[in-house]
Amino acid sequence: MSIITADELNLLIEQTYKVEKEFTDLKESYAHLQSTIEQVVEFLPNAIWILNEDGNIFLQNSQAKSLEKLLELLESKNNDYEVTFMKRSYLIKSSTYQDKYMLSATDITEQKRKENLATMGQMAAHLSHEIRNPIGSISLLSSTLIKRVMPENIPIVEEIQKSVYRIERIIKATLMFSKGIEANKTAFMWSDLKESIDMAIGYYAHSKEITFIFPQQKFILNADKDLLEMLFSNFIINAIDAIELDDNEEGKVEIIYEADEEYHKFFIYDSGVAIEDKKALFEAFKSTKVKGNGLGLVLSRQIAEAHGGSVELIKSKRKGFEITLKI
Repeated sequence: MSIITADELNLLIEQTYKVEKEFTDLKESYAHLQSTIEQVVEFLPNAIWILNEDGNIFLQNSQAKSLEKLLELLESKNNDYEVTFMKRSYLIKSSTYQDKYMLSATDITEQKRKENLATMGQMAAHLSHEIRNPIGSISLLSSTLIKRVMPENIPIVEEIQKSVYRIERIIKATLMFSKGIEANKTAFMWSDLKESIDMAIGYYAHSKEITFIFPQQKFILNADKDLLEMLFSNFIINAIDAIELDDNEEGKVEIIYEADEEYHKFFIYDSGVAIEDKKALFEAFKSTKVKGNGLGLVLSRQIAEAHGGSVELIKSKRKGFEITLKI
């Protein structure tokens, strides 16, 4: 039986401390690695689940925790697939590594909405092109017809012209939405634009007595006159439709003008029914009106932005919008 000397005992103790230190360092390194992995998983924008063989959750991020019920719907598939959960669309991906099974769910609702909008825009543009020629013929024939019919039939032809004008506005808006807004700016007086707006109002039928109050100031706009006519006409026609739905027999549409060193500012108010779904105001093909096509306000905002300005809903008791155009 050999006897351990003091030097050998000290060496053994040193080795023990060394192994213990290495074990502690390794444990700390593993904890740091695990913490890093958890932070990386948490940083990812999609929901991540890492499951054990028995199906229990080994690791998940906060996105996954908020979609706990979605996990119950997921299946083990080799290929990617889509699921709908709580009115939102998710792209599901899965893979296995050793004894772990990984799942990810990416919210693609906005992406699908944009794809649907693009498809709808293409279809609408195609239909608009197809409708444009016959509508042009009807417009031309009605202009000829109104000169030849008996006086008592003139109101009928005028109603045809108003209906055609309405369809022409929809076609123009749809084609503009599909092609994009490009402003060709020239200088003109507000009074010139007002005349065009008055003409547009004259073509739009309404049953109630509506008072229109427009700015009386004289000022110059450096802008695309046709685009601004569409912008203001959209708001005024929306106001007319809102007044038609109101219980009162009379209504009022008012435009107030102000200016500073940078912007022309227009405040458009109407006495019609309140806006129910404010979130859908500027979403294409989603109208807050029964007979709307969902493009008017979208195009109006794009037109204002093409002129260095904006369109915003006024947050006050009085229903209205603020339009700014850069001077």
